[in-house]
Amino acid sequence: MSLLILSLIASTPLASASDEDAAASIVVTASRQPVDAEEAPVSATVLERDILQNLALPLAADFLRLTPGAAVAQSGPRGSQTQLRIRGAEANHSLLFLDGIRFNDPAAGNEARFELLSTDALSRLEVVRGPQSALWGSEALGGVVAAETTDPLKERGGMLVGEYGSLDSARLFGRVAAQSGGFGIAASGGLLHSNGIDSFGAGGERDGFENKHGNLKTVFAPHGDLLFGVVGHWIEGTSQFDGFDPATFRRADTLDETRNRLRAVRAWSQAALGGWSLLADASYLDSANRNRLGAAPLNRTEGERLTAGGQASRSFGGHRVTAAVEHEAEDFRARDQIYFGGTDQDRSRSLTAVVGEWRAEWNGAFSTGLAVRHDSFSAFADATTLRASALVRASDALRFHAAYGEGIAQPTFYDLFGFFPGSFAGNPALKPETSRGFELGARWEDGAFSAGAAAFSNRLEDEIVDTFDSVSFTSSTANATGKSRRRGIELEASWRPSPATIVSANYTYLDAGERRVEGDALVREVRRPRHSANLFAAGEQGRWRWGASAAWVGARRDVDFDSFPARPVRLGDYLLASLRLGYEVTKGVEAFARAENALGADYQDVFGYATAGRTVHAGLRLRFGD
Repeated sequence: MSLLILSLIASTPLASASDEDAAASIVVTASRQPVDAEEAPVSATVLERDILQNLALPLAADFLRLTPGAAVAQSGPRGSQTQLRIRGAEANHSLLFLDGIRFNDPAAGNEARFELLSTDALSRLEVVRGPQSALWGSEALGGVVAAETTDPLKERGGMLVGEYGSLDSARLFGRVAAQSGGFGIAASGGLLHSNGIDSFGAGGERDGFENKHGNLKTVFAPHGDLLFGVVGHWIEGTSQFDGFDPATFRRADTLDETRNRLRAVRAWSQAALGGWSLLADASYLDSANRNRLGAAPLNRTEGERLTAGGQASRSFGGHRVTAAVEHEAEDFRARDQIYFGGTDQDRSRSLTAVVGEWRAEWNGAFSTGLAVRHDSFSAFADATTLRASALVRASDALRFHAAYGEGIAQPTFYDLFGFFPGSFAGNPALKPETSRGFELGARWEDGAFSAGAAAFSNRLEDEIVDTFDSVSFTSSTANATGKSRRRGIELEASWRPSPATIVSANYTYLDAGERRVEGDALVREVRRPRHSANLFAAGEQGRWRWGASAAWVGARRDVDFDSFPARPVRLGDYLLASLRLGYEVTKGVEAFARAENALGADYQDVFGYATAGRTVHAGLRLRFGD
């Protein structure tokens, strides 16, 4: 499994100039089979290893914030819950792949845990915008994020990084890769730690976090037509935060703490046989989330996901057809102490999906794509999704693309089965949330400069919302009768004055309105800025390596839940800047310094939750065996 790429604006991926990244012009999820980036009729952004390392921001959310169409909301200091909304979609409408493993957490409302995903081990980060469920299934409603670690058949040697900085922050990371003949192995591990800040912002105790992660990947290619691979990931995080006063139900300076763990493994094989390209894979993900108040345990949730599938693809006469089948089984467990076991439950569900795709190259100037997927769910209504696209090559430098896509997001376990008997009951009659969207785009590339623009419009139907019965004082869930609307424009440009240097900028205009009841007026969606813009640059010159970024987030609407009834509030705009400068003291030894929130912005992503001011860090990076 993989993830497509092609920037709606910069049709050329932001690739490293090194030999090991020479394949960066191939995107693997614009279709079920890899395609050239220039031939992918979709909107996406790719960040390669040189950009990730020269900017050196610690978590994936820091980079996602720099991509077009992305709104990131972090509920307090680093390590706190971090939600991504692509093109105005909901937080559980982004599908995350990590080395081909579906990494959304079934024990956390199907959301991707971006607050736990370190960038140190990543060699590539891709963001695909727009509904992609016809290719990749549930949660690919707003878009898809794909993260990849080192390919052991393309890299060798290793790296060690040590860093210390403000808020008693420490960062340690190591990676090693080796190969012999057709066998390659790569391993990495790291630690992020910070004493943090008072997330309540009232001068109380600091809320810190710690993140530990490791992975191991092995690949064996006995010959060019056959490949076997296994990859495993382990992530563990602890985050302190300020929750709610149990007497007033308002935010307070509390001793809340959450401990999260994600473990996953995937095995796959690829073969070319008789003109067919074949793929088989299976993956397993296990998650656990435990909440405490001081030393007292409150509750915990656990989830498991087993996924297996196969795919066959063949090209003939300018056409390529692909057929795939997938099966997924999920288990969910909830336990609590605070309610004396009142929320305890054990649930299971499964799905089986079939996918068909046809890609046609009609001539040198025009190509089309069509994909259809049917998901058969065990616990709720089935769904069929479609994606259709076209690409027109007006000249060697100019391309136009158009796409129509559909997306779905399945109900969470709490949506279906409830949370607390007699208080919050689930609704097993729910349908998946669905989205239908169009986009039109143009891309131009001439040597070192590329630019592009895209306009999009999406409609969300059957949104799953909470309901309240004022007679029985019970809550439940239902599919909304109204349709929400998200539309906007994305602009992007990039310039490579040299193979080792890139400058990239983008701007997004977003009009996102929610309508829960048919006939009601549209209400502006929360935590989605109408205007946002980003600029980043990274490069190398002699012994110097540098990176800088600036993310401007426009004003947003949010809700103050401390008031009764809850009232809408306005979050002001802010500019978040970072800077890193490194110098190679001697071969393989780089000393560096960097700053986050370098301009000292005082901002909130979520109303009432403080974020860190300016922080500075310094360290060493050692490379060996390249």
